[in-house]
Amino acid sequence: MKSMLKTLTTVCVLALSLTLGGMSAANAAKPNRNQNWSHRHILFLIWSYESNPFFGPMVNGVKDAEKAQDVTVDIKYGNENMARMKNIIETAIANGTDGLAVTIPDDNALKDVLCNAMKKGIPVIAFNIDDSHHGAPGSTCRLAFVGQDFVKAGYALGKLAVKQFHLGKGDLVFTPVEAPQAVYAVQRHAGVAKALAEVGAKTEILGTGNDHAKALSLMTQYLLGHPDTKAVIGLGQTPTSQAVRAIKQAGLNIPAAGFDISQGIIQNLENDKLAAAVDQQPYTQGYYTIAQMADLLKFGLAPSSMATGGLITKDNVGLAKKWAGITR
Repeated sequence: MKSMLKTLTTVCVLALSLTLGGMSAANAAKPNRNQNWSHRHILFLIWSYESNPFFGPMVNGVKDAEKAQDVTVDIKYGNENMARMKNIIETAIANGTDGLAVTIPDDNALKDVLCNAMKKGIPVIAFNIDDSHHGAPGSTCRLAFVGQDFVKAGYALGKLAVKQFHLGKGDLVFTPVEAPQAVYAVQRHAGVAKALAEVGAKTEILGTGNDHAKALSLMTQYLLGHPDTKAVIGLGQTPTSQAVRAIKQAGLNIPAAGFDISQGIIQNLENDKLAAAVDQQPYTQGYYTIAQMADLLKFGLAPSSMATGGLITKDNVGLAKKWAGITR
């Protein structure tokens, strides 16, 4: 039996096919791919704050795709507030947006508004964070997801830590993250914990928020209170960027690894102070979300889900360093 997602996809694409451009039958017979598409409006809604440096490369990707596709993209920030995100989406729908590109950091908060948008023929593509049920019946409605497979990425990093950090039965690994209840945090932690559990090691999670100074203080206090910690694995850019400093301030000599890329994280990779970092490739997430939405709105081409990311170590950090803050 076909899933609800497939049914919604079919309805959405058919509805869009009937309304694209309002062309006459004669014009449709000889379409012009180079016509002006700037009247097509897309909301790109990031769940975090504009000041969050992780999303800079993503916005670069969005703007490059906007220019290449000749569409109009309205970039908004949810400030990690689900009520604010819902209000932004509802306002965009009321103003006649043609497509919604949205982060889904909560399984329930945006379900009604996004599923209603899909029912109205407004396509939704998720990026960066997806509903944890990934479009299964009853989950938040979307046509595709462009972003990291958090569980697989966490498991891969956990396996690397087990091997390189010589972790074993009873060892404690500290896994700080900005927002412990967010989908990305829960799933990354699940992947890491699975790898550690295979050798009898355990994890403890702590919420740090996105403020670097606050995160450093919280992480340092945790390590001071848990001197038996064997390693640190940051589950997001903020704790990963502060892991080396927190370990030093706590007077410990333990290894660290984590998620995401920044100039500071790259320096720590180069200096062997971080063993590895999982790169989400945010530029790719921004670019292909908008490119696929534009292709759907312009030509009726259905979007595809894309898994983004890779493991960065000292051995392959060169290009990541060159393009940090721009495309990674």
